[in-house]
Amino acid sequence: MIAAMDIQITKASRSRINEIDFNNLPFGKNFTDHMLEVDYSDGEWGLVRIRPFQSLVLSPSLAALHYGQAIFEGIKAYRDPAGNAFIFRPFDNFTRFNISAARMRMPAVPEELFIEGMRKLVELDRDWIPMKNDYSLYIRPIMFATDEVIGVKASDNYKFMILLSPTGPYYAAPMRIYVEEKYTRAAPGGVGFAKTAGNYGSAMQVTAEAREKGYDQVLWMDAFEHKWVQEIGTMNVFFIIGNRAITPDLNSGTILAGVTRDSVIEILKELGYSVEERPIHIDEVIEAHRNGALREIFGTGTAATVSMIRELTYKDYSMTFDTGTWTVAPSVKSLLTDIREGRKPDKHGWMFKV
Repeated sequence: MIAAMDIQITKASRSRINEIDFNNLPFGKNFTDHMLEVDYSDGEWGLVRIRPFQSLVLSPSLAALHYGQAIFEGIKAYRDPAGNAFIFRPFDNFTRFNISAARMRMPAVPEELFIEGMRKLVELDRDWIPMKNDYSLYIRPIMFATDEVIGVKASDNYKFMILLSPTGPYYAAPMRIYVEEKYTRAAPGGVGFAKTAGNYGSAMQVTAEAREKGYDQVLWMDAFEHKWVQEIGTMNVFFIIGNRAITPDLNSGTILAGVTRDSVIEILKELGYSVEERPIHIDEVIEAHRNGALREIFGTGTAATVSMIRELTYKDYSMTFDTGTWTVAPSVKSLLTDIREGRKPDKHGWMFKV
């Protein structure tokens, strides 16, 4: 672990915490007093600094702006009833971060830098963790190329940062989802499994078109037939058909291996449900709806946690649900939230104490 003396800490002269309305926390709009920053050059990571949250001065020739070498993660911290701070499954996000880094030809971030740097930052700004059900401190590690040259090659220099943002529920109400047939999110051999900035940039137009039709997000299909379910724009997806929970498998390399997805699979099994990770065709979903077997659809993600889907539309066929009668998604979300917020025992070892 990095010792405290190895992290240069410059504290903010004045906290902004009293300027924040903790009863109204839109996602990603408010940031805590401090951030972590470290630069990579000459094949080595430099001095780790925690300093007051502030803007960066960047060259317009910055490589990340031109060629897209940028990755990130989403993690959350919570406080238990006694006020102790915990981070949810940070080692899993650390592993995924470096998988993304390898795919984008970026250097690996050492575990001690990622985990202990995050722990120290959260410890410093722990008062920003909301003590409210379904609220949390969102943690955003990010790395991007910092070569100041225009030339198509992997950068030699990078910046790694961690930002903190107190947040409430990402999707407050059940969602309306549109099945996308024209555009493609990812194809085998691409970067669908990586949490790279370009995956989200390419979805902006598609999401905007869906919202113009009155939907909240799109459900992506495969790149070849547009028939095999992939993931929702900000979430993995689960279908409850009969007594089975079905979610697309990760074998194609086109779907993000969600940490919340993995947690939900474990909780579903704990609650006695059969879980199938396998390819699922949109026609199977429609047939299950027509014969009454499709009970629930929900998404899972760090920001979204567990989000119920009240409507799924494919072409001119709309599948609508009364989410108020659901039992599976609410039970999963309740148990996961109780574990995160310290009201139920953490039998899986998911909570990392700050």
